[in-house]
Amino acid sequence: MEVLQATAREPQLLHLGAGVITLLLAIVSLWSLPFFRDYWRQWWVMKPIPSVCPSFPVLGHAPFLDRSGKGFFKQLQHYSEEFRSWPLLKLWVGPLPFIVLYHPESVEIILTSSKHIEKSYLYKFLHPWLGTGLLTSTGDKWRSRRKMITPTFHFAILTDFLEVMNEQGNILLDKLEKHVDKEPFDIFPDITLCALDIICETAMGRNLGAQKNKDSEYVSAVYRMSDLIHVRQKTPWLWPDFLYVMFKEGKDHERSLKILHNFTDRVIDEKAAELENTKETKHNLDGNSEESGTRKRRAFLDMLLSTTDDEGNKMSHRDIREEVDTFMFEGHDTTAAAMNWALYLLARNPEVQKKVHKELDEVFGNTERPVTMDDLRNLRYLECVVKEVLRLYPSVPMIGRTLREDCSIRGYDIPRGANVIVLTYALHRNPEIFPDPEEFRPERFLPENSKGRHPYAYVPFSAGPRNCIGQRFAQMEEKTLLALILRRFWVESSQKPEDLGVAGELILRPNNGIWVKLKRRPVVETE
Repeated sequence: MEVLQATAREPQLLHLGAGVITLLLAIVSLWSLPFFRDYWRQWWVMKPIPSVCPSFPVLGHAPFLDRSGKGFFKQLQHYSEEFRSWPLLKLWVGPLPFIVLYHPESVEIILTSSKHIEKSYLYKFLHPWLGTGLLTSTGDKWRSRRKMITPTFHFAILTDFLEVMNEQGNILLDKLEKHVDKEPFDIFPDITLCALDIICETAMGRNLGAQKNKDSEYVSAVYRMSDLIHVRQKTPWLWPDFLYVMFKEGKDHERSLKILHNFTDRVIDEKAAELENTKETKHNLDGNSEESGTRKRRAFLDMLLSTTDDEGNKMSHRDIREEVDTFMFEGHDTTAAAMNWALYLLARNPEVQKKVHKELDEVFGNTERPVTMDDLRNLRYLECVVKEVLRLYPSVPMIGRTLREDCSIRGYDIPRGANVIVLTYALHRNPEIFPDPEEFRPERFLPENSKGRHPYAYVPFSAGPRNCIGQRFAQMEEKTLLALILRRFWVESSQKPEDLGVAGELILRPNNGIWVKLKRRPVVETE
């Protein structure tokens, strides 16, 4: 009897199962309908745009693209050189359309716009750490935050930051001393730890001591989180959050995130308490802490705690953490890369290095005194060197945006939802603007040689409304540390460009490091 009842129920169960599957297919179809509608609309609108080769439906050019960051970047370099005559080119990465720009006239249309300010999809993976701070936010939140934070980069505040750069630079010099007249070594980690100490003290007012303790929990978490973000960006199967947490990388991500946020939260709480105590005792000091003989250096965090918007509203604890974490991420990797590339190029171009040394001797003589703001203004040739370094090796080799409305570039229609890549690395190598573009020639940036150059032919700090808010800070740090190092050492390198392993991801970095030899400079005879 039971067997007969079970047999009778089987058609009903099969019918029910088929109904569930049909329902699920209907839901998936309805869910994917807008996606495919947008895909076909974009495909049709972008059909006239030149492409590197025919693409597959939905898969696009993905089968032809290298999946490694280094390999994909090389492909983009190759395409931009081979198709230099095109005003732009099209790539389909799966169902996502990318427009690659590498001519100043094309780049200007995007970077000058106050509408095309949304960062590309890959920036989404920065959100767990940085939230939607100045780097990752868009629209009204970005405009409001930018307006609030801009005054914190006032000239007087940067002067305070210069003290930190000199102090941390001297620690770096002591570390480099042990390499004088020794075998070549990779200088990249030493420069990076110094940059990390500088940004930690200027952003949070805390001496991290990374140069003396590179194994600290926070330092390790910063490096691990940066690596995890880079890996995830180029690994599509790690994109869904519910899958990511199942992998070892996802668990490492959560562990590192907790360390980073706990550290920042603790520092914010301590700084807020200090600010409250200062308010309570302010009347005893007649409103001037310098009279008490205990002048305190200001940090970015100190200023954020007292920053208000147009309505007088203060930033929340979370808002402040977003910006502090953003500057910790953005403010060490980019400057460290620029300084390393500078030392490499000077080591490979001794005639340029001699000119730098001559200028340093004229400004500093035989002294070991700290670098001042006046010194930085007088180091005009060194500034040209830094600019030329950022032309050849821009710290950010690609700028990504997602279009939120249709636009037209050089006669081609670009639909909303398309991703635009400003390929800075290729833009800076346009032979019509920079003759012999692979040659290291700082004289390109002397005022008389820069006159008449297209304003969007050189954008190492982006440009337009969303340009880098910290560019003055970055240039100041780069010139200061290079001045400190080159006043004491002569740098050499036998490492060939093809041996660097250049990889262009969020940051342009040499996978194989920067290997140099240091020699002590001879004492300079001054009048």
